[in-house]
Amino acid sequence: MKSPQPSAAMQTGAISRPSDHLPWGGLLALSLAAFITILTEALPAGLLPLISSGLGVSEAAAGQLVTVYAVGSLVAAIPLTTFTQGIRRRPLLLAAIAGFLVANTITAVSPDYTLTLVARFIAGISAGLLWALAAGYAARMAPEHLKGRAIAIAMAGTPLALSFGVPAGTFLGAWIGWRACFGLMSGMTVILLVWVLATVPDFAGEPGSARRSVKSVLMRPGIRPVLLVVLTFVVAHNILYTYIAPFLAGAGIEEQVDTVLLMFGIASLIGIWVVGVLIDRRLRALTLGSTMLFGLASIAFWIGGDGPLAIYGATALWGLAFGGCATLFQTASAKTAGPAADLAQSMLVTAWNMAIAGGGVIGGVLLDRFGAGAFAPTMIALLIICFAVALNARRHGFPG
Repeated sequence: MKSPQPSAAMQTGAISRPSDHLPWGGLLALSLAAFITILTEALPAGLLPLISSGLGVSEAAAGQLVTVYAVGSLVAAIPLTTFTQGIRRRPLLLAAIAGFLVANTITAVSPDYTLTLVARFIAGISAGLLWALAAGYAARMAPEHLKGRAIAIAMAGTPLALSFGVPAGTFLGAWIGWRACFGLMSGMTVILLVWVLATVPDFAGEPGSARRSVKSVLMRPGIRPVLLVVLTFVVAHNILYTYIAPFLAGAGIEEQVDTVLLMFGIASLIGIWVVGVLIDRRLRALTLGSTMLFGLASIAFWIGGDGPLAIYGATALWGLAFGGCATLFQTASAKTAGPAADLAQSMLVTAWNMAIAGGGVIGGVLLDRFGAGAFAPTMIALLIICFAVALNARRHGFPG
């Protein structure tokens, strides 16, 4: 990645500079941060009946604990990243992680629904800031030729949380109680804070003369194509992921949701491994390949959606395509934005959360009006747009 001007770390000096090797300790700390972030976000969905009973509210009301978290991320990512450009990076990272400690601890002990909602909103704000920092931080810790792989390692906590963390947390919640699960996450966060202090280097923030506005970064060549690819790809994913149970009902295997999602998770881990190995040399090919693979999975869902065997095969393709997509998009954004990587990442976080919400809304409308059979053709249409945008962004965004 070459940028027209030196980065803030080069301008003002950083406590640590990349060597010729990957800083595994720091990257794994970032991966644990991603794991805790995703687990904090998704765990309430698996514990919904227990949380509903514990707080004395309906399951629909308990479900808003997930919604308010997403809202916190959506509204906070860009403003917080903009206003904190000048702050040194490690204290800012520690502050974001500490937000999870506060939020999960309150959630674990709060007897009041409103207070729990506030805690979840705080967690969402922390997530918005952490996601904006993580990819750029991983890239700055790594040598130039390994930046993509560094981001892949830092993001590995995401599929691990979705594949194993959430199912394990759901099982554990039924055994020791949902409050204890959030307490355990607070304990993990304390360990993470110490780990970050021990292994993650500090970097300078942007000096005043180098800070950029949201508009200037958005107008940078390649940024808008990356964001449009994120929107279309993730909306297509969330149409199916959000409503996977009614979709599986069409094949008579709605009771196998956990098994299907386990298949998806295992395939996602393979996908992120492949991306991690090849991303520094094949960013464009991997992005186009992942989109095509997801498109093939969608076609298989459409043609064989009433057959269990076809669904499992399509799910494996879907997981392979999705596993490394966050790493691909964040790497493309970081390389395209150059010194403005953190601000560009905050836009990506916003686009990602908009896509999650959009997928839920579009999928709900399709389900109500046309049934789950309308999911696959809609996904295919979105992925055609996604592929065309990525293919056209050969100079900026997804270069060869």
